[in-house]
Amino acid sequence: MSTKVRTRAQRKPTAERILDAAEARFAARGYDATSLGDVADAVGIRTPSLYKHYASKHELYVAVLERLLDPYFELLDHLLVVPADAEQAAQNLAAVMNHYLRTPRLANLVQHAALAGGEQVDLLVERWYGPLFARASQLSVNAPYLARGKRADPLTLVVAFHSMLSGYVTMAALHERLIGRDPRAPHALAQFSQLMSSLARSLWRP
Repeated sequence: MSTKVRTRAQRKPTAERILDAAEARFAARGYDATSLGDVADAVGIRTPSLYKHYASKHELYVAVLERLLDPYFELLDHLLVVPADAEQAAQNLAAVMNHYLRTPRLANLVQHAALAGGEQVDLLVERWYGPLFARASQLSVNAPYLARGKRADPLTLVVAFHSMLSGYVTMAALHERLIGRDPRAPHALAQFSQLMSSLARSLWRP
């Protein structure tokens, strides 16, 4: 790390630097495999100093989740409406996708929590995913039509698109080995964005 970059990072408040380090490690290793000592070492402080800002690993984990998930779910809550037409459906999906791809640690952290299960999944469901999916289920009456005149199930659509977005991020390293190019490169992301927009438009049947 250059002196300039290091100096800029050190100008941040200690609590924010702790969040940055914890977010990186929770996303890379998951909750159970991350220790407060790891986080403190990354920040360059002693573990007792970390406790001045966060009383426990759980409290730190919740703070990391809130910083990552609150803006994302505020966006989802705003966009979770029945689109007026195919173009609006594509635009709504593009807004969600762009935010998601700009914050890849979100997908990685959620994946670790989903695999671990237990309290980590409970927290995600109670605070964030549960309310969103409850709203999605209320959109059934005004949902768009699919082929053959069958009305789309909003919950199925939310699960499908969330799985595609999440998998694109969390499986990027595997896919890079398989296809010989980085799915996270700008041109690859542009192609993926175009594909997802096409899917959103094709699903819409007034």
